[in-house]
Formats: sequence, structure tokens, C-alpha cells
Amino acid sequence: MEHLVRPGYKKKSGYVFAKKAEDIAREYGIGRIARLASNENPEPLSPAAREAAGKALLQVNRYPDERVNVLMNALRKYYGDYNFVSGVGMDGVIETIFRTLVDPGETVVVSTPTFSFYALAATGQGAEIITVPREADFSVDIKKLIRTGGKAKIMVVCSPNNPTGNAMPPDQVAGLLEGIEGVLFLDNAYVEFSDYDYIPLMKKYENLILGRTFSKVHSLAGLRVGYAFVPRWLVPWYQRASTPFAVNSVSAAAAAAALPDKDHAQRYIAQVRQWRKRFISEVKYPVLPSDANFVMIDVAPRSSDEMTAELARHGIVVRSCRSFAGLPDNYIRVSIGDDWENEQFIQVINTL
Repeated sequence: MEHLVRPGYKKKSGYVFAKKAEDIAREYGIGRIARLASNENPEPLSPAAREAAGKALLQVNRYPDERVNVLMNALRKYYGDYNFVSGVGMDGVIETIFRTLVDPGETVVVSTPTFSFYALAATGQGAEIITVPREADFSVDIKKLIRTGGKAKIMVVCSPNNPTGNAMPPDQVAGLLEGIEGVLFLDNAYVEFSDYDYIPLMKKYENLILGRTFSKVHSLAGLRVGYAFVPRWLVPWYQRASTPFAVNSVSAAAAAAALPDKDHAQRYIAQVRQWRKRFISEVKYPVLPSDANFVMIDVAPRSSDEMTAELARHGIVVRSCRSFAGLPDNYIRVSIGDDWENEQFIQVINTL
């Protein structure tokens, strides 16, 4: 019955996951694994979020609020008078945006190398995907993007970009918005770790969507809560296209309580800024400048998979970048973890 599977999925591989820490621990007999592959916040969720989640857990026999008002109200209180939508992680927001706007055969443009789920979500809608490679230093040439994909229904740019770590200045984003006919989805999953603020652009441009997540700075990766700043015109159509009750009540309550806990967020942001500098100065391989909670490292002449496997034998999980289309096979991506994880990584990689 495999002939029933849509051709688009047969042509493209699915999302590539990092090797599990538990599998590495079992394979090499290592008790403590440095988990530096998935850009997670190593600190547990804040006490306020934990308390809110516990209270919500007592009512999980009922369906959650279909409009996720506890989260929507928290977002407006924190950010101000903007329009928001939510989803099951950033992936859920992306998927619903595409479901809302893209018909089969229409064009989605993606700035690459980048997060692979954009192409997977576009494939799910039967879209034609056009990739526009970044420059040699991984910066974005907005003129090339406009020239190649200015008429597309949706253009996707990740800033700070996964896995390269660099971000686009807001004035470049504004130039891009003024040069395209469709919508720009700007993935801001890592924006809290950068010096850029794109939110003021929402007041000026009706074709901008800013995707955000609670998975990184707020320590809620396991609860899968994504959201986006959207133009007002999009809200009713997004709600119509959304999966019913997508964000569960426990996740929504935890996210709403986590958002105003600035001390929790700032501790990890400070940790990231400190260790990005140390990675650049202390790792013997070239470390690219980063605006995110990870760095990308050029491990040539070794390959991505070779270095990832060697680090795993020493109890350190990092991400091979081989699966990022358009990226040479000599890069690894390393998250900023706990102090002991970061120290162990520097010590080991400098011996390899």
C-alpha cells in the first residue's frame, strides 16, 4: 500500500534528529552525558511555571480553552497591543500558517541553509519550494531574495538562523518586506539571545509574521508551546485552519506563568553570552559568531558525522550539520549548556 504515500514525501527525507543521550550512555557505558545538541535551556522550568502547570493538571479531564486565552492574555500583558496566534511548538505555528495561506502548486521561498521543517511543512501543502542560498559568510542578500522569490506566497527567513547562528538587522528585514508581494515568516526562535528587536516592524508591515517559542529561553521544550506575532487580518483565518485544542491546558498555563519570570530568562541569556565568547576564544577550531544559544564550528578536515561520533564516545552529544541542505559537511552545532557540559566540551574537542 506504499503507493498511496504522497510523492513529495518520497522525494524528501524527514526531520533528522540528534542521537539520544540515553542511547549514547548505554552504548559507551557513560553515566553522565553532556547534552549539547538540541538548543535546550539546561535549567528546569521556573517555579511559577511549575506551580501553574500543576494546577492545570488537575483539570485535564476537560478540553482546553480553544482560544488559549490564558496564554493570549499573558502575551498581550507582556508585549503590548499586538495580535498573537499559538501552536504546538514553532513547528505547529509554521504548519498552520502554511495550511492557512498556501494552495498546492504555489511557491514558498526559503533562505538556506536553515531549519529543515520549513520545507517539510511546505511539502505538506503541495507547495513548490524555492531555496535561495545565503552568502559565503551566511549573511542574507535581500536583493537576491527579492529577485528570486519576491512574488512567492510565503518567504521564510530564520533570524538568528539555525544552524549558522547569525541574525539579520531589522533594517534589512524592512527592506525585504518592502520588496516582496507575499508574507515573510521571520523565525525568531532564538531572538532573546540577540541584540535585535523586530517587534516594532509589526506596527508598520501587514505582511510580517514573527514566530516565537517557549522552548529555548523559557525552559519549556518538552511542553511544546509556540506563538507568533501576526497582522490582524490573519487571525480569524489562522483560527479557522488550526487543529482544534492544539495547545494543551498544562502547556498553556506553564507558558503564561513563565513569560513574566524575567529573572529565569536573564540567567540563561547571561550564561549564553558568556559561553559564546569562551567558545570563540578557547576552542581550537573556528567558531562562527552567533546571536543564538548555540554556535556553529568548522571542524575541517574532519566531517560533521565523524566529529559528532568522536565526541559521543566521550559522552558529549552535539549536532552534526550534515543534514542541513546547502551546508558543507564540516560543521557541527553546539548548544550552550550547563557550565560542566561546556567545560567538558572544550576540554575534549581540543584534544581531537
